[in-house]
Amino acid sequence: MRFRHLSPQVADGSRGGLGTVALMLRLLFIGDVYGKPGRRVLAAHLPSIRGAYDVVIANGENAAGGHGLNAESAKTMFSAGVDVITLGNHAFGHRDVHALLGSAKVVRPLNYPIGTPGGGFLTIQAKGERLTVVNVMGRVFMDPLDDPFKALDDLLEGPDLGSVIVDFHAEATSEKAAFAYHLDGRVAAVLGTHTHVPTADARILPNGTGFQTDVGMTGPLESVIGAAPEGPIARFTTRMPTKLTVAEGRAVFNAAALTLDGGSCVAIERYAFTEPA
Repeated sequence: MRFRHLSPQVADGSRGGLGTVALMLRLLFIGDVYGKPGRRVLAAHLPSIRGAYDVVIANGENAAGGHGLNAESAKTMFSAGVDVITLGNHAFGHRDVHALLGSAKVVRPLNYPIGTPGGGFLTIQAKGERLTVVNVMGRVFMDPLDDPFKALDDLLEGPDLGSVIVDFHAEATSEKAAFAYHLDGRVAAVLGTHTHVPTADARILPNGTGFQTDVGMTGPLESVIGAAPEGPIARFTTRMPTKLTVAEGRAVFNAAALTLDGGSCVAIERYAFTEPA
């Protein structure tokens, strides 16, 4: 299932028309990969569509057992065709993530305090152009990290980053929308992660920034945001701490597909695939 939104500039051809489409940057951003089912559907489905995109970014926040990223999970994601992995509030859930942050294309939230291992952004080359992937975390109902608005302002005041894609890992939809409008026209896209449910609002903001409140989850379909339902139900009904386990069964693959041109987003669409029964 695919949902497409074209900006007025693309619809009327004033950004160059069909003759320049091949020069634009095609990017796929995959929502939070959750546990073994998420890694399975990623490994099975991404290779079949990988050729349609110049760059693939995926949030690996829950890739290892639903909590953080480890070396094995990162290897699976990179082998499937992912170029850059972003994280979130479970960034340091596994000890071996420290080595990944030091040597691989893995990015943790930018607004962790100074001295935290790893970096909050990564600049790569794509079709001869600079593309910077930034990971940042919200603060509403989340860990009290440094101000994400100021963190991005400070980053954008530095050297040229080329086209900038921001993974905003946050809980509150209001904070995500405010953050996107704050950056509108200064970054190519702000894509929300963390809540695991894809929102039906993929669009281009007035000044050319692509935005979706939450890209959704790549993980088990019959679940409570990735977990087997029994655990969350017990937590809600008994108010007692209950261990959560990764749900089993078929998985869904949620992503956002974008087309970038000159540092702006000219097209954005939701992408969804579900494993057959």
